[in-house]
Amino acid sequence: MQRKNLTVIFLSTLIAVMGVASITPAFPSIIKHFGITPTQVTLLITVFTFPGIFLAPVIGVLADNFGRKTILIPSLFLFGLAGLACFFTKNWHVLLVLRFFQGIGAASLGMLNVTLIGDLFSGPKRGEIMGYNASVLSIGTATYPAVGGALAMAGWQFPFLLALLGVPTAFMVIFWLKNPEPDKKQNLADYLKRTWKNVNQKTVWGLFILNVLLFVILYGAYLSYFPQLMTERMKSSSLQIGLFMSGFSVVTAITSSQLKRINKILKPKTQLQIGFTLYLVSMLLLSFADEWWKLLFPIVTFGMAHGMIIPGVQTLLVGFAPITERAGFMSINSMVLRLGQTTGPIIIGFFYALGGTGTAFIGGAIVAVVMLIISFTMLKL
Repeated sequence: MQRKNLTVIFLSTLIAVMGVASITPAFPSIIKHFGITPTQVTLLITVFTFPGIFLAPVIGVLADNFGRKTILIPSLFLFGLAGLACFFTKNWHVLLVLRFFQGIGAASLGMLNVTLIGDLFSGPKRGEIMGYNASVLSIGTATYPAVGGALAMAGWQFPFLLALLGVPTAFMVIFWLKNPEPDKKQNLADYLKRTWKNVNQKTVWGLFILNVLLFVILYGAYLSYFPQLMTERMKSSSLQIGLFMSGFSVVTAITSSQLKRINKILKPKTQLQIGFTLYLVSMLLLSFADEWWKLLFPIVTFGMAHGMIIPGVQTLLVGFAPITERAGFMSINSMVLRLGQTTGPIIIGFFYALGGTGTAFIGGAIVAVVMLIISFTMLKL
């Protein structure tokens, strides 16, 4: 039973990261097809992640009161079918609307998979599974750009077909997932009071802020402007862009898979601070990279940082709430995560407007410095 549960969780994780990682290599083709700017194309990320900002708290309350599966199943179906519709549209504005609906389907996925790990596992085992889940996530973010880039060679719309994998995953949730659910519906006022008590702690707020900034760097700098960097400076194809973008995720997957060993050597706070420093190094090097071999070291450092930070933050957060309020608690994390995903392209887009691609990555470096400051001032671990 545990194997089937983990299969469903890991598949949900793969679906959760598919919505952005698989289409970014097609951005240059989409820009050309619709006659839009590099800043405009990032709206495909913004409208996708935006629903998660306001839906996440609602989803958390519903999942704590009606069950995880009740939310997860329709979310997967909507994600898959909206992605299929994206494939068929020929209008830029319709594509944005469909991405918005696909984002509604995706809003619960990244939150519920982590919640399920918290429900099913505890202690060191929870941290270990979080590491494996982060490895799976990284395998997805490593594979999707390459697959998406290859599909984009046939046409800009083909990467959107990958979303159909959400449909069979939904059926697997129906028949395979055996997870503990909250025993009964809770009094809403008492439930919200307990959830707020769990949230209103200095360290928790610090972790939430770090999650926002983490995704400002990932979605704003790396996913939005790395393809532009390779197009401008190296005249790369969609396939080449996808393969290079996969490189950091391979490093992330390897790093995350070793989290059990890393936890024995480094304290959680130290892990995060090392990760933020690696982010800083990566962003600075990318701002000046003008040949493909100069991308190798920043890709490796970015991947190592991501491999420590993502599971590290999630493991710390999920331990702050019991099962009765865990989905609601993690939904707030999902909300701030989506806030970072949504505002990231806008924030880094401001730096891009000031000085182009290199300045966009300088903006990412500034965000990394802010993350370091927060880790020293707010995290009491």
